[in-house]
Amino acid sequence: MTDYLRERFEEVDLTPGQGKITATVSIGLGLLAVLASFCFLYPGLFTTPEFRGFYDAGILRGVLFAGIGVGFVCGFVSVFRHADRRYGLAGMVLACMAALIGSGRLEVSPVDGRSLYAGLDYFVLTLLVLALVFIPMERAYPKDPAQKTLRKGWITDMKYFLFSHVGLQLISFFTVIPIQVFLHDKVHVGFQQAIAAQPLWLQFIEILLVVDFASYWIHRAFHEVPWLWKFHAVHHSSEQMDWLASSRLHLVEIVANRFAGYLPIFFLGFAPSAVYAYLVFVSFHAIFIHANVRFRFPGVRWLIATPEFHHWHHSSEDEAVDRNYAAFLPFYDKVFGTLFMPDRLAARYGTRASTRVPEGVVKQFWFPFRRSSS
Repeated sequence: MTDYLRERFEEVDLTPGQGKITATVSIGLGLLAVLASFCFLYPGLFTTPEFRGFYDAGILRGVLFAGIGVGFVCGFVSVFRHADRRYGLAGMVLACMAALIGSGRLEVSPVDGRSLYAGLDYFVLTLLVLALVFIPMERAYPKDPAQKTLRKGWITDMKYFLFSHVGLQLISFFTVIPIQVFLHDKVHVGFQQAIAAQPLWLQFIEILLVVDFASYWIHRAFHEVPWLWKFHAVHHSSEQMDWLASSRLHLVEIVANRFAGYLPIFFLGFAPSAVYAYLVFVSFHAIFIHANVRFRFPGVRWLIATPEFHHWHHSSEDEAVDRNYAAFLPFYDKVFGTLFMPDRLAARYGTRASTRVPEGVVKQFWFPFRRSSS
């Protein structure tokens, strides 16, 4: 089935006028609308407890039915323009299903950390916002104009994106809880209060400095320690870069990165508002530096990580291998001798020549545990 999906829906030509764009929009919005409808129907099971208090059910229901309407109309148009009308019909059916399912109520219930949930709301909202921002950006300012929106590997990356958002509780279980237990009797309350009393902008900068320092070394370890490289090679296995490629991360690496990042944050005791600002900013930034865009940012590129900087990290060109480890501050690469920023853009991506990562999420999960993996 997965091979069929790759053959059928990867490297799709979305040239306007063929009904393929409207078919893609119709099916995409239809699927998201169905998932969002289940969030309305079973909010306790499919919505993230920490987010429920911020939701306005009326606004969200309006967004849902607007998406259903656009998806249905696009499907209707595709029926008459696409060579295979089944795609348009599928989008219209999904829109109708979402309208029927989405009759529940989105309840704002107290946060219960003990309950199990799947963060479908987090997945749907994040995917919708990011797609609306990055797909037009990559079409307007592409680094590689020939690269398709539905490029090779996007289905695999979408599965990673789904897991990293829906599995938020599982990932937190392996990161936040162990850190809280580890630091339970090791923190100085007065010191943390002094840190949290600083101006928020100063805390934001401090978080960037300390977390990026930790991220630099954990990232470098994943490259230079052979058995760790097997996990990180999964992230580098994508041979085309775009905003969705940032999601391709092995579970072990996700846990290690979150642990390395959260540990200094919890230990130092930064104010929650500063931490939230940092998480929103860095989450967006991490996606941006993978995007298929040609921005160079003269001057600024030496101060903060840009797509140019991080694309060189993903390059399979010999001189670029094991370079540019910093997530946000190239300063660390400069200090520790791993900076690589020639006056041209990276042209080739992928893993080292000696590493062959299989396709598919399941095979990639087991790849690091195989003795023959390199």
